[in-house]
Amino acid sequence: MKKIFVLSFISVGYFLNAQSLSNSPYATYGIGDVKYDNTIETASMGGISTAFISDFTSSFNFANPANNSNFELTSIKLEATNENNYFKTNYNDTKSTKHSTYLSNISLAFPISSKVKMGISYQPYSSKSYDILHTETLSDGTMVANRFRGSGTLNTAQAAVSYKINQEFAVGARANLYFGNLYDTNELTFSDAELVNGYETRNSIKNFNFTLGGSYQHLNTSTDRKLTIGATTTFGNTSNMTTDYKNSTYYYSAGDVKNSESVIDQKSTASKNLLPLQASLGVGYGSENQWFLSAQLDYKKGETISYFGSTLDLQDSYRISAGGWYLPNYNNFRNYFSRVVYRYGAFYEKGNLKIAGNNINKFGVSAGVLLPFKTSSITRMSGLEIGVELGKRGTLNDNLINQNYINFRLGFNFADKWFRKTLYN
Repeated sequence: MKKIFVLSFISVGYFLNAQSLSNSPYATYGIGDVKYDNTIETASMGGISTAFISDFTSSFNFANPANNSNFELTSIKLEATNENNYFKTNYNDTKSTKHSTYLSNISLAFPISSKVKMGISYQPYSSKSYDILHTETLSDGTMVANRFRGSGTLNTAQAAVSYKINQEFAVGARANLYFGNLYDTNELTFSDAELVNGYETRNSIKNFNFTLGGSYQHLNTSTDRKLTIGATTTFGNTSNMTTDYKNSTYYYSAGDVKNSESVIDQKSTASKNLLPLQASLGVGYGSENQWFLSAQLDYKKGETISYFGSTLDLQDSYRISAGGWYLPNYNNFRNYFSRVVYRYGAFYEKGNLKIAGNNINKFGVSAGVLLPFKTSSITRMSGLEIGVELGKRGTLNDNLINQNYINFRLGFNFADKWFRKTLYN
């Protein structure tokens, strides 16, 4: 059975790279829609992770690799996400919907010793998948069609290690590899001509950086209450993003095949600020094996990117999250729902986009449950993860787009004592 799980982990990672993810028209800017954190556990709690140290021995925290002091089992997680987006704009009173289902996270984590823990994961980081057509009739009766299309996925592979200094302090580090290709196309056509004027941008990305984390947790043994403080910083871009830009004219034949392409302008640039400095600070408070509540502030430095041959400046952004979990009574084996872990959370995110003087912000609420397997206990919390998130992004001002969404998440966490030799006296 364990061999089957390991083989499945490798196979699933291969297909993850070929997924097509649906997202917002705002994905036209930058590297697309960034999937904030695809793990069901943290997403169900509004995204809190920096000061979240699981009370159970089966959950590995990749967001802050220092927060794995209690992790003792080998854990495999397989998670999928179903996104449902509903768009509206005052321009021609237009409405549309987009849906997609994709594999959002696979991870393998295991303890090396009582103080050192390690994990590897693979998930989509951002994506582009949009097709927008804007038409306009000029005063002379000529119709102008402006079509924007985007595709591609930026994936990330991570390797994290944590070290427990003592009963209260721990540190951790995570190496992040980002790779993939992102495409944007803008085509301009006139009703009185077959010729198409196309602007194409291809971003080829191979980027590497590091995340450092630290945590402090004090447990009052007389009351079982605990205070947790955590912090992370992501920095150190190596390698770069290569952007190939081309402005050309052509026409389409049958099968959408380009013909008679004439290049007007073509160039290639490289940039190292694809994933700028990020930092996070979190504080949490709870009761051992009963409940936990945390608040978190995330900051991301602005960046300058290439967009259709010109540069686009993105603002500094921040995100405020709050959430936690509640476990009624893990010792009550007569009532199954008393052993279910209930999660809840909310967030507000000031986005890095500003269009026509409008900040493209985002906020949402989330909830979820961990349904333990029949054989699970407080020391081996394996089970079915279910999460839901409802939110809003954008605005109707200045004919911009308002996006409402509801995301469903489903996953499994298989945890057991693997790779250990049994000692006999």
